[in-house]
Amino acid sequence: MTEIGEPDFLIPPARHDRTVYLAESDPTWAEWYAREEDRIRTALGPRALAVEHVGSTSVPGLAAKPVIDIVLVVTDSSDEVEYVPDLEGAGYVLQFREPGWHEHRFFFDHEPDVQVHVFSAGSQEITRMLAFRDRLRTHSEDRDLYEGTKRELAAKRWTYVQDYAEAKSSVVEAILARAQTDQARH
Repeated sequence: MTEIGEPDFLIPPARHDRTVYLAESDPTWAEWYAREEDRIRTALGPRALAVEHVGSTSVPGLAAKPVIDIVLVVTDSSDEVEYVPDLEGAGYVLQFREPGWHEHRFFFDHEPDVQVHVFSAGSQEITRMLAFRDRLRTHSEDRDLYEGTKRELAAKRWTYVQDYAEAKSSVVEAILARAQTDQARH
């Protein structure tokens, strides 16, 4: 049994042991996402309540690891029978579950590299991920701050890519706080 917030890995994370490659912004990332969205919607039909492009590749002008991050919203992400077999049938691989963190499920595939984050409808993490994306899309000062942080951290050697992601968390939280303040005003 896993502790709250600790992933239940079906496939352990791969060791990275190097710097993180950041590609310059590429307009084909939007095309890659569109193909993946179609693939997910074809596999799940109306069970895919929402499919959203998130992460750095969803922000025009932002350097990124060339990995398409997707948020998939289903009715109940803990009810794996309802969607896991169909996503796996479409070629996605379930890597881990995080039942103690928003019932998150994480899938991946390659060519292109894609990561699918599955959450239940109403999860606050969906709102946070979309608010962060939208803030970076509309506020160049935050996009520049985030990119500068990413470039600085990417130049360091990381045992796991997740370590790099976690090192950005204080900047992410500061940007999210500004996004939430702006939302509260409107």
